[in-house]
Amino acid sequence: MTYRRKFTPRLAPIHILNHTSSLSSSISHAHATTPLTKLILLALVWLPIFGIVSAIFLLWNSYVTWVDLALLLTFFTLCGYGITLGYHRMLTHKSFQAHPWLKTFLLICGSMAMQGPALHWAATHVQHHANSDEEEDPHSPLKSLWHAHAGWILDNFKPDIQRYAPALLKDPIIVAINNTWWLWVFTGLLIPTAIGGLTAGYFGQSVLLGSFGGLVWGGFVRLFLNQHITWSVNSICHTFGKRSFETTDASRNNWLFGLLAMGEGWHNNHHAFPRSARHGMHWTQPDSSAWLIWIFEKLGLVKDVVLISQHRIKARMASQPDPEPESIILPVPAEQRD
Repeated sequence: MTYRRKFTPRLAPIHILNHTSSLSSSISHAHATTPLTKLILLALVWLPIFGIVSAIFLLWNSYVTWVDLALLLTFFTLCGYGITLGYHRMLTHKSFQAHPWLKTFLLICGSMAMQGPALHWAATHVQHHANSDEEEDPHSPLKSLWHAHAGWILDNFKPDIQRYAPALLKDPIIVAINNTWWLWVFTGLLIPTAIGGLTAGYFGQSVLLGSFGGLVWGGFVRLFLNQHITWSVNSICHTFGKRSFETTDASRNNWLFGLLAMGEGWHNNHHAFPRSARHGMHWTQPDSSAWLIWIFEKLGLVKDVVLISQHRIKARMASQPDPEPESIILPVPAEQRD
């Protein structure tokens, strides 16, 4: 049975988390990566980000304005939480239930991140958990680090929604947003473009240049960063970092991507307890997505928040079987069955 209680920030003792931080993976991940491929992956992840930061610095007040930067940060944050809260923890793992309007808003924000329609994203991620770092894993680094990062997207992969996410097909809100995905992608580009142009006009500047700046920074650059950081969880967080729990895959906790990916970087914790609403399990593991869930619960906007008991955490850290294991593929609720 799933353990549920009010979402209060009670965390696991740090000495327990540190006790197993160096546990090795049970699969031959080390044989699939070499120092050269790891170096290439690091360059792939960090050089473009360094290029964007450098461009902002060099072009500041010439072609990049405070409006462009504000649009970049605002839409990066909205779309980022749309993925971590909407697509991932709420939709895929049912870590909490949200009020219908909040649920709709989060799924729209996730759609604007242009990482695929909601049902496709969820089915792909469930397949990853069900076959993590095995042959049927859509994006395992065991094939190659490039494949884990972005190559799998170009590999004609098609998620099996009927097999891996059948329960979601019964939800009219999810299906409606899924079927209008391109509308929300376009909206995610149109809004920063319009704001950039209107702001430029208000300050007596070129509306055309303001609109173009909003599209580039609040649209294209934001898309690049959102996608790049999400993909890095698939590649970086299965290659670099520490392990608090022994799992059947190569998942790792990565502090840097715990920050950049809004809590998703505590990936080993997540693979140990996929349905947990909280991925960071100690105050030294910041998880801003979990903090937002806590706030939403206090405001009465979410309920049935799934947390993990200390008994289960301690059992997994001692490499014992989970005393309350849960299915990765969520069943169709009885009231929604045909």
